[in-house]
Amino acid sequence: MPPFTTILACVAVCYISLTFALVAMSLAGIRLAGYYGRNLASVLFVGLAASYGIFASAYFRIRGEAASGQWASGRAYKWLMWFFTGVMFTIEDPDGYLDNTRPAVFVGNHQTELDVLMLGTIFPRNCSVTAKKAIQYIPLLGWFMVLSGSIFIDRKNSTDARQAMAGAASEMKNKNQSVYIFPEGTRSYSKEPMLKSFKKGAFHLAIQGGVPIVPVVVANYSHVLYKQGRIFKAGKIPCKVLEPIPTKGLTADDVDDLVRKTRDIMLDEIIALTAQARGERMAVPAVAATEAVARATGAEVKVGI
Repeated sequence: MPPFTTILACVAVCYISLTFALVAMSLAGIRLAGYYGRNLASVLFVGLAASYGIFASAYFRIRGEAASGQWASGRAYKWLMWFFTGVMFTIEDPDGYLDNTRPAVFVGNHQTELDVLMLGTIFPRNCSVTAKKAIQYIPLLGWFMVLSGSIFIDRKNSTDARQAMAGAASEMKNKNQSVYIFPEGTRSYSKEPMLKSFKKGAFHLAIQGGVPIVPVVVANYSHVLYKQGRIFKAGKIPCKVLEPIPTKGLTADDVDDLVRKTRDIMLDEIIALTAQARGERMAVPAVAATEAVARATGAEVKVGI
């Protein structure tokens, strides 16, 4: 029987060969080949970027900038994906909020697994993410995230989650470190621009740390990746960094209003950015308007916990 390393090398060669064959076939217009090829490439490049990130994070940890490991790994993933799959997120940040607002809690809409590439493109230096606690046990990816200062939260344990948020607020103050959070909690997989209900953790964190909320919106990109339709094509996806929302002087009693304000701003911008990306005429943001009318008339609008 061949040694394990030989088997592993053969599996790796077959995986890589299949990936590039499928991507090449997609260039000839075979849609399903593009879908499966780019999915395989995404997984491969996450592993490569995470492996690189382990060493980068160790280097930055020695320098006292552990969270910059995510910035370095993310940029590696960004260029791998662009070169081999043709998928790229473009950032609109004319006022430089990404680099000049620090520390901060960045919040963004969560569409699909491709948001990992969005993070790789947008991440400023000395910024980390929150993640499910189970991820830290995944080889390579988990090791990288531990070394790069990610904040792990056990969603099944509310006490642990509150402690993690309190620790994150302290970390942000002491190390001038920012955090990126998806307040929807789960991916929407929507074909049209929308936002699910927001959970409150990111907003409690910002208030505890006395740092601003910086909304980041990404246009709906179902034209590039739409799992239900088995679509995964090359393309550019626009993102926009919005004006920071201050939290100084706010308390836990202000969280609900802060959540609603942030979500309303983001939803309007997502609809506008998507229309712009699709070359459509901008219409009244019907979803946001409907929710505003509902609140004005006393109807219930749910906010996640």
